[in-house]
Amino acid sequence: MSLSSAADVPLQISSASSSSERRISPSWSIAHLKTRLETITGIPASCQQLALRVGSQDPIPISAADEETAQLAVYPLQPYAEITVGDTRPPGARTDFSDLASVPKYEMPVAEYETRTDSVLAWKKNQKLGRFDPNAPTIEQQKIRASEREIEERGIVLGARVRILPESDARRGTVSYAGPVPEIPGIGFWVGVTLDEPTGKNDGTVNGKRYFECGKNCGVFLRAERCEVGDFPALDLGDEDLEEL
Repeated sequence: MSLSSAADVPLQISSASSSSERRISPSWSIAHLKTRLETITGIPASCQQLALRVGSQDPIPISAADEETAQLAVYPLQPYAEITVGDTRPPGARTDFSDLASVPKYEMPVAEYETRTDSVLAWKKNQKLGRFDPNAPTIEQQKIRASEREIEERGIVLGARVRILPESDARRGTVSYAGPVPEIPGIGFWVGVTLDEPTGKNDGTVNGKRYFECGKNCGVFLRAERCEVGDFPALDLGDEDLEEL
């Protein structure tokens, strides 16, 4: 008996882990259909439980005592009807095709990747981009420029009034210096602030080098992100904020 004696019917094949449209021949036997579905759903033919859904009608089981000879032509196959494929195996025996964690993955050795001429790395080398640009700034230079930009973007200039962040700090002062301070560990620019009250850590000097003039313990050096520029008058002695300081 030919397996292609009847016109194929487009059907939707659905399982717990797959869904696709396939053309099914009514002349196929149930056993032949299950063999085809195994490669689509990953469910062994012997463990498949088939049902045909046509519109809003109740599903029709596709099964027979002799599935080798029972043809699909006896079922009301209609274009774009759905065949659902159930798995009769216990859940623990089923393969989870959506879990990619256990799938072996190829990782090219770094040495091999660096010798390839058709890689993104090779293209960057040819175009002299990123770290392959002889004029590109070093990581240290990039950090310095980033801290300098932050000072500019925050409007931090000499003489500007600032309050120290976070707001719970409650200190205010005037910007007296902005720039590098090699004596302090860390890369980037610092902001020197003359505080309104002697609640700082220095008098504008660091390790004996003076960066600005201020009273004893009225100076502090901060990163730009801790300085908010604004119209912040000096706190009066009677201010509640100062009483809580």
